[in-house]
Amino acid sequence: MNLADLWFVAIAVLWTGYFFLEGFDFGVGMLLPVLGRTDAERGALINTIGGVWDGNEVWLVVAAGATFAAFPLWYATMFSSLYVPFLVILVALIVRGVAFEFRGKGETQRWRTTWERLLVGGSLVPAVLWGVVFGTIVRGLPLDSEHHHRGGLGDLLTTHALVGGLVTLTLFLLHGALFLCLRTAGELRVRARRTATWIAPLTLLVVTVFLAWTQAQRGTTATAVIGALALLALIGAWALNRTRRAGAGFVFTGAVVVAVTATLFLSLYPAVLPSTIDPAYDLTVHNARSTDYTLVIMTWAAGIFLPIVLAYQAWTYWVFARRIGMGGMPAGSGQAEAPR
Repeated sequence: MNLADLWFVAIAVLWTGYFFLEGFDFGVGMLLPVLGRTDAERGALINTIGGVWDGNEVWLVVAAGATFAAFPLWYATMFSSLYVPFLVILVALIVRGVAFEFRGKGETQRWRTTWERLLVGGSLVPAVLWGVVFGTIVRGLPLDSEHHHRGGLGDLLTTHALVGGLVTLTLFLLHGALFLCLRTAGELRVRARRTATWIAPLTLLVVTVFLAWTQAQRGTTATAVIGALALLALIGAWALNRTRRAGAGFVFTGAVVVAVTATLFLSLYPAVLPSTIDPAYDLTVHNARSTDYTLVIMTWAAGIFLPIVLAYQAWTYWVFARRIGMGGMPAGSGQAEAPR
C-alpha cells in the first residue's frame, strides 16, 4: 500500500468516526421534541451530549483538513461542485453549536424553546444533507477532462442521493435513540426504547434500498459482503432493543454506520470523485494526490498527534459516562452536567 492509498483509508476512517460519533448526537438533537415533554426533560436530553458534541465535530475538521492536504484536487473539486449543500451544512452546524451554548442563558420559556427549535433544525439539516452529499459523490458528478464541474444543483436532486439522505436521517435517529437508552433513566429511557422500536424497521427498509442501489451501480464482492453485514447488524440492533439490551443495540447500530460508510468508500476506490461524463475523467487516488513529501510529513504528524487526540476523547467519554435522570436537573440547564 502506497501513501496515497494509506491516506484514502485514513480519510475513510475519519469520516466513519465522525458519522459514528456525530450520528448519535444528531439523533439526540432531532429527538428532543419527541422525547422531551417538559423543559426539565429536554434539559436532561441535551445534557447527555453536552460534554461531547463539540469533540465529535473535531472528526469533521480533521477529515476535511486531511482531504485538503492529501488530495487537494479532490478537495477543490468536491467543495466547489457541492458548495451549496456544504454551506448549508456549515450554517446549520454553527446554529446548532450556538443553540447548545445559549439555551441555558435565558430565564424565560420562550427563550429556551427558540433555541431548542434551532438545535433540532441544526441537527436535522446536516443529518439529511450528509447522506445526500455522499450519495451524490458515489453516483458521480459531470466532470470534464480538466475535472471542472459542468452541472448544477440538479445533480444533487437524484433519487439515489435523496435516498441517501433518508439513510443518514433514519440511521442517526435510531443511533441516537439507542444512545439515549444508555444515557438516561426512568421514563426518558422507556420513551427512547419505544422510539427506537418504530424507527428500526423504517431504517432497515431505506438502508436496504440504498445499499442495493449502490451495489448495482458501483458494487464489488467486498461491498456486497459488507453491505450484507450492515443489514444483519441492523436487524440485530432492532432485536436487541426489543429485548431491552440497549448497550449491545447501540454497538450494532454503530457497526451499521461503520459498514455503510465503508461500503461507500470501497464503492468509490480507486476513484475519489467519479465523472458521469466519461470514466476517463474520474478523479482518482492517483491523479488527485499530493506529493510524496507532503504525504510523508502528514503521516509522521498523524502518528504523533492522533493517539493524543484519541486518548483525550476517550477520557472525555469516560468522565461523562454516568446515566442521567431527572433528579436534581435544573429546568433551564443546557450545559453538560459535571460528574459527581
